[in-house]
Parts: sequence; C-alpha cells; structure tokens
Amino acid sequence: MLVYRSAIDLSSSTLDFLSRRLAAYRREIGSRWRRLSAGRQALLALAHLRYGDTSAQLAASFNIGIATVYRYIREAVDLLASAVPTLNEAIKTAKAKAFVILDGTLLSIDRIVADRPYYSGKHKRHGMNIQVIADPFGRLLWASPALPGAVHDIKAARTHGIIDALTTAGIRTWADKGTRVHRARFECPTADAGRLSPLASAR
Repeated sequence: MLVYRSAIDLSSSTLDFLSRRLAAYRREIGSRWRRLSAGRQALLALAHLRYGDTSAQLAASFNIGIATVYRYIREAVDLLASAVPTLNEAIKTAKAKAFVILDGTLLSIDRIVADRPYYSGKHKRHGMNIQVIADPFGRLLWASPALPGAVHDIKAARTHGIIDALTTAGIRTWADKGTRVHRARFECPTADAGRLSPLASAR
C-alpha cells in the first residue's frame, strides 16, 4: 500500500482546540499511553470530518489499526459534541445581536436510492438536514442535530423549536422563503441585480 502526505484546509487554531480537549480528556480518565499523541489524534479526526477519509485510509496514514482509528474518531466527535452550546444558550447570545440569520443546509451522505427519507428533492441528492443560526457576520452561533434530508427546512426548524425560541425572544431574524413563518419576526432579503436590497417584511 502506498502512503502519501496531504493537507487539510483548516486553521491551526482548530487543531489546537481539539488537541487541548483531547489532552484534558486523557488526563481526566487517567489514560497513560496512546499510540498517537493528542495532537495526532486531533489531526486524524479532522481529516475524517473534513474530507471523509475512511478508517482504512487513516489507519495506513497514521500506522495504527482500523479499530483504533474508529475509537479515536468516536472519542473526538463526542468531545466536540459536548462543547456545542444548547439552543437556549445560543438564543441568549443572539439577543445581543442586531439580527441573526437562520438557514438550512444539506450535508451529503452516501445512501442508496431506496433510502427515500434521506433524499432531498430540492438538492437532488441524499443528505442530512442541518439548521444553522449565525450572527450578522455569518459566524456560527448554533447548529441543530441532523434530520433526514427529505425533511423541509420549515419542518426542521419547528421540530428543533428554533422558530418558537427566536420569536419568543423577539430576535429579528433573516431567513429565506422556505423558512419564513406567518406572524413571526422573520424577514427575507430580496435579490436585485445580484445585490441584497433592504429587508422586506415576511408577515
């Protein structure tokens, strides 16, 4: 098997953040020895999350067993998940913003034609529906748990309680036509000659 070095288009701060959490976790559980350092484990996990490298590919690249790769990735993902703010915490942060952006995105996954719940008719591919709240500069405030790709954005937003939370808090929200809700403080920017015009009320 041939092995080569590659690059990941992520900042070093991302690697440092995950490395610190992994190192702290190892100290917490009293793990004295691992095949990879916390930094190398973080790099392995990021390679998988960013590019979808398989366990077999990563095992060859890092010179460890496939079972170890799977365990290391699962460990890193669980730590990252534990650092995610709750919706209520994100709403508290959002109250200090002039407005927030609510949008849905589809994360592509490998599925067969028979897996209809995961097929998005809008995007014409299989995936998972993720709802995202961002600040006016596009910085991520919160990302929802994943739902099957066939779920429409408005249903996903309601399922996660996002609409009720934003409306109750009185937070001005930008959303596309697929997410706007009657009598909610959701507004939609319209395109004019390729530029965004002032917000139009969605009521």
